[in-house]
Order: sequence, then structure tokens, then C-alpha cells
Amino acid sequence: MTRHGKNCTAGAVYSYHERKKDTAASGYGTQRVRVGRDAIKDFDCCCLSLQPCRDPVVTPEGFLYEREAIVTFLLQQKNKIARETKAWQRQREQRRREREQQRGEGAAKALRGFLEAETPLGKGETPGNGSGGPSPSGPLPSFWIPSLTPEAAAERLQRPERSVRCPMSGRKLRLSQLVSVHFTPAQPGLSPGQLLAREPSDRYVCALTGDPLGNATPCAVLRPSGAVVTLASVDRLIRKDMRDPLSGAALTDDDIIVLQRGGTGFAGAGVSLEAKKSRPVMQA
Repeated sequence: MTRHGKNCTAGAVYSYHERKKDTAASGYGTQRVRVGRDAIKDFDCCCLSLQPCRDPVVTPEGFLYEREAIVTFLLQQKNKIARETKAWQRQREQRRREREQQRGEGAAKALRGFLEAETPLGKGETPGNGSGGPSPSGPLPSFWIPSLTPEAAAERLQRPERSVRCPMSGRKLRLSQLVSVHFTPAQPGLSPGQLLAREPSDRYVCALTGDPLGNATPCAVLRPSGAVVTLASVDRLIRKDMRDPLSGAALTDDDIIVLQRGGTGFAGAGVSLEAKKSRPVMQA
């Protein structure tokens, strides 16, 4: 398009290019940004702290956590459940007492009505029956007197769930289900600080074949030994005998835990690569 066409402002049509440019400048409309490689968690990072794991553990669903982070999370959730359970029990006991009190008041009211009906005329006088006396029903609720202001009922609590759930999968999780993970360093002899300072693709290798591990490489954790191997080596070497080559223990399908990984900027790998934020729409 020529410069004259870009500077033309006398057109009768509000073009798509102009609408898109005005939307970005004004902040209205849905904003979409494609996330890059730095916005996706590496395969050896904790799902809670998003930092490389020093003492990693994995759940049966394949989510990797730092042991300290997931244990702290489980303890916090258990304490929260205990507090919510006590509050629910207190409210349930209070509601039970209120129901008993209401039943007692109803029985007393029925007794008073029976006695008033059985009392002969002339022997029982009630104030306010004829000559403009005060009403026996009492004062009406008032919004200006604090003692007579109607109060809103307390929110009814639901019984909390007793089990703690995984923050990523949402399934029930116990501390005994966590499996220790042992990555094989690409270069033995490095300190933990030197190892974490390297690129994620240069930190660890497959425990069987020595292939480098990364987000683009599907991996699995063997439950008996905790070793991390590639899925290619699992299909080619392990599933024939179904034995852990490092510990010699027999394996089942549940003992091969597929490690959840993030995608790169070019492959989805089961994650969303587009950040989307909805804003008020500007009508043309």
C-alpha cells in the first residue's frame, strides 16, 4: 500500500486495520498475546514454586514438586480443613440449640393459647383489649434503634471435604503417594548450584540411553528406583520385560509415571500458548 493510502482518512469504511489499531491503543476488546518459551515451565521445575527442584517428588499423575513446597501445601490444607470442620460443627450445634428453643417457644405459645381459650370471660383481662391500650404484639422492628434492628442470618456453612487434593490435577493426594525422583546429571561431579545454573536441556540425561532431557522430550519416572527415562526407551527397552533396569524390581503400568511437561514456543504439548484477556468491547 502506498503512503497516500495509509494517510487517507476520508474513507467511508472503517477498515479492519484501523479497528485493530484503535482497539490496541484504547485498551478495549479482547487482547491476545502468544506466549514465548520463557513463559512456560521447564520439565524439572516445581509446579508450585516454578523453580528448579533440588529434592523433587512426583505425584501418580506425573506432576513434579519440590518436596518442601508440596509438604508445606499439604499441611496448610489439612490445617484449613480442620478449622473449617470446627466452624461447621459449632454452627451445626448452634442451629440445633435454636431449633430446640423454637420448639420450646412453640409449645409455650400453644399452652398460653389454650389457657386463654379456656379462661371464662370476666376473670382474665388482657391489656389493650378495648380502649386504645398498647398492642400485646410488642414494638415493630426498627432500623434506627440498634437493639431492634433486624439482623441478617449467618451464612450456612457446608461440611468441608476431609481429603486434600493436588493443586494441579485436583485429585486426592496423600503424602505416601509422593515418589522421590532422581535425575541423572549430564555431567557428574557438578554441585547443585553449578547444575542449576546450566540450561534446562543441558542439566539431565536419560538414565538408560544418555539422551538429553527437555520439554520437547517425553519422559517417565520409574517408581521403584525413581529414575527418569525417556518414553522412547520405555517402549523400546523396558516394556519387553517390565522390570526396572536400575533396581531390578518388577514393574506394572502404574509404576511407569509419565512426567507432565510444558510446551515450547513452537509445540503445544497439551498447553495453551495464547494468553487471552477479555476487556470491554468498543462498538464500531
